[in-house]
Amino acid sequence: MNQQKKKETQSALLMVLTAVIWGIAFVFQRTGMEHIGPFAFNFFRCLLSLVFLLAVSGFLKIKNKNSEKKQTNFSRKSLYIGGILAGLALFLGMSTQQVGMVSTSAAKAGFITTMYIVLVPIMGMFYGRKTTPKMWLCVAIAAVGLYMLSIKEGFVIEKGDFFVFLSAIFFGLQIVIIDIFAPKADAIKLSMIEFATSGVLSLIATLMTETTTMAGIQAAGVAILYTGLLSSGVGFTLQIIAQKNLAPTVTSLIMSMESGVSAIAGVIFLHEALTSREIVGCIIMIIAVLLAQLDFPMMKSKKSKRIESVELSQGNENRKMAQ
Repeated sequence: MNQQKKKETQSALLMVLTAVIWGIAFVFQRTGMEHIGPFAFNFFRCLLSLVFLLAVSGFLKIKNKNSEKKQTNFSRKSLYIGGILAGLALFLGMSTQQVGMVSTSAAKAGFITTMYIVLVPIMGMFYGRKTTPKMWLCVAIAAVGLYMLSIKEGFVIEKGDFFVFLSAIFFGLQIVIIDIFAPKADAIKLSMIEFATSGVLSLIATLMTETTTMAGIQAAGVAILYTGLLSSGVGFTLQIIAQKNLAPTVTSLIMSMESGVSAIAGVIFLHEALTSREIVGCIIMIIAVLLAQLDFPMMKSKKSKRIESVELSQGNENRKMAQ
């Protein structure tokens, strides 16, 4: 039990680091868009991430000669299906987010993106995870916050905010896919297939819709390096590794820290500011996110009674399943 708790603590710390990396990334995503298009930006970002993961994979093979034996426990089918599906969700999430970043601030984008925290448990309904009435209440509260943050007079939502909201849906889907396939596949290889899929789709979209120059690529170089190596290569890989020992709702709660980091980074590096109405919207969304992840004492008591009832009625084998 202590060993499991230690693993959960280590995974939680990895997710905190990931949230900080992702929060700062909003600044670089916004500055990078001043020089190249969203699809080109994501293509180079995924390409760098893939190169980084190839290097990590090669290093691990040299360091641990027994790694191949360990990998035989994983399903090749789950690796490819999970990697491709996660890559598709990642492509859609990154693309809509980048398009939205053209006309919204880094601070607002960070808070709107955290809508996936509330959406993940709802999506879990479709693969056997139960959703409580509390979650529907959280969705309603988050919707009010999103309204205050993004909807203007005349019930008009800004284009950039709308696309960032779409990205929250796709990122939520990516978390669910990782939750399903991460325990069945090698983390590094799963991430490599994910970025390869997203990179190929981004390249196709770039060739079809954008004109990219070498000068633009060079000008966006620092932003591409940060988002490619740290935000994508390190961040998403840490997410996959951490989710092996954490429930998706716990993962999403820690990841929600990126909204606060993005707001602070936006103020420091881009001199952004939120209106009083937008600040109220941010606070409401934070309340919805925290409420979605917290178990109240009364709820914990009811859960404990249900578990004890199951344990009394079933044998030792079923008792392990209840725990």
